[in-house]
Amino acid sequence: MKAVALTGVIGSGKSSVAAALVARGANLIDADSIVRRLQQPGSVVFEAMLQRWGAAVVADDGTLNRRAVAQIVFSDAAELAALEAIVHPPLYLEIENQRQNYARSVACDALVIFDLPLLVGADGASIADRFGKFSGIIVVDVPCELAVQRLVESRGFREAEAWARITSQASREARLAVADWVIDNSADLETLTRNINRTWEWIKSLPNV
Repeated sequence: MKAVALTGVIGSGKSSVAAALVARGANLIDADSIVRRLQQPGSVVFEAMLQRWGAAVVADDGTLNRRAVAQIVFSDAAELAALEAIVHPPLYLEIENQRQNYARSVACDALVIFDLPLLVGADGASIADRFGKFSGIIVVDVPCELAVQRLVESRGFREAEAWARITSQASREARLAVADWVIDNSADLETLTRNINRTWEWIKSLPNV
């Protein structure tokens, strides 16, 4: 199969790119979706988070209050490290399980997109090797200022919240350094669609792994 990693800063439009690639025939392993499932009430991850931060991170309906978690961890490096220590081991295990399931069950020419927001850490180091060999790595790129603007206008972030998220992630330069292919998403939807079409042709040329 072809295994392609997809990453980008929050607000880059990475999820829209992933959806467009799926619409063209790709399969998807979505790290964010896995995390949301791992954090369901009653799960080991949920209970560990509750033990760490208490009722402050529980919404009125008993589910995880993600905004409350974000306010804690994205303003304190030690708390962010604690969250990663809770979430990342089961996340990485589930990604590996899904990869193996695709490798066993789909045709040898199938394409699997790994949507991995934190493929590059805040220290600039790539964790791609944790997930096995990739045919290629795609970075969806926008200037940080534009990402902040989109988070504020489209997702209801306060500007300070948006900057806290972005500065807790890898720098733009570190992310671009690992890219085999870059999708510029700083323009309009029509331009993005053309870029995705070119990306799809590039993906089809990649080797299996």
